[in-house]
Amino acid sequence: MTRHIQNSFAAAALPPIVITASEAHRLSALADSSMAVFPRVAQFLARETDRAQLVDDDAELHDVVRMGSCVRYRDDETGDVREVVLVYPHEADIALRRVSVLTPVGAALIGLSVGQTIDFQTPSHQTRAVTILAVEHEG
Repeated sequence: MTRHIQNSFAAAALPPIVITASEAHRLSALADSSMAVFPRVAQFLARETDRAQLVDDDAELHDVVRMGSCVRYRDDETGDVREVVLVYPHEADIALRRVSVLTPVGAALIGLSVGQTIDFQTPSHQTRAVTILAVEHEG
């Protein structure tokens, strides 16, 4: 599956990311199926899954953001610290702090490790940076 991704994000400053093979497959399919409705964030998510280092599904990824992870991160512009659970779109519920991977910040978080920072574009086309402070996995 070949994609031509419009690079509206700075490729030079991208931190390395790690995603399990099964999550990468599911996220890639989600990005592909969402291109018509959410082109910018779908392209961003597709780019992230394409550039990720893939690991076995049973890999021990203690400090890596995965689907279902509880993530504490800092907005580097405001200094605000937020804690969210990264979920698929049908599980999203902002009142429960369940953020979809098909949002700009959700797509930015996937695969990052504690201490890493990434830039992403907000829906209003502003560039923001977040730094991962902690990752917890359910189960």
